[in-house]
Amino acid sequence: MDILDGFGRFDFSGPLAAGESVSHPVYVLGEGPPIVIWQELPGIGVSTADLARKIAAEGYRVYLPHMFGPLGKFQLGRNLLRLFCMRREFHLFAAGKSSPIVNWMAALCREVSVRNNGQKVGTLGMCLTGGFALTLMADDAVLGGVAAQPSLPMFKQGALHMSEAEIAAAKAGMAAKGGAMAMRYQGDMLCKSAKTDAITAAFGDLVTVHQLDGKKHATLTDHWSDEAWAHMIGYFNAACKGARV
Repeated sequence: MDILDGFGRFDFSGPLAAGESVSHPVYVLGEGPPIVIWQELPGIGVSTADLARKIAAEGYRVYLPHMFGPLGKFQLGRNLLRLFCMRREFHLFAAGKSSPIVNWMAALCREVSVRNNGQKVGTLGMCLTGGFALTLMADDAVLGGVAAQPSLPMFKQGALHMSEAEIAAAKAGMAAKGGAMAMRYQGDMLCKSAKTDAITAAFGDLVTVHQLDGKKHATLTDHWSDEAWAHMIGYFNAACKGARV
């Protein structure tokens, strides 16, 4: 069975930081304000597809880009190797600057806004893509962002995967549109407290941080947390359906 049965699909080509272009498929489901879900490291598995369906059921039009890995399989090791082969898109160890893929992500958010009659976009990043939800707050097309267990740069938990200029632009976006959110399990060894401390140091109270009980990692997929879901959907209801629109 196709785990994305019932989803629509289109291919989107957009720029990387160096001016190159890359194309990835984007899956679509639901009706309502648009939310883009950036996949986490293992790939798009059943739990990610289920999350997209749950968000769509809350009255949103969900966009799920497939940027790496197979559909329907949990292959952490193989997908990590694939990412090393995608070095022009993802800079996994870079501190103080983001990956080139962020340009493509911002372009997709603008495309999604156009496809939804100019409605602004909410974004959800997880694990590898978690921090991008904060970076994208700088873009005019993006209304809100949730960073679930943001893990980049790898092995540098006290650093952010953003340049000083990106932090300043994201802060300006948050100040104008409303803040963002980050969350992690307290015992998470891939997204440690040093990461959310760095987020707080950079953004102050513009990013609300939730520390969840437990020692797991994937707050909204394989290690589901009802509390994480309540924080996330409550945030999007306020940001995308509430006073910010």
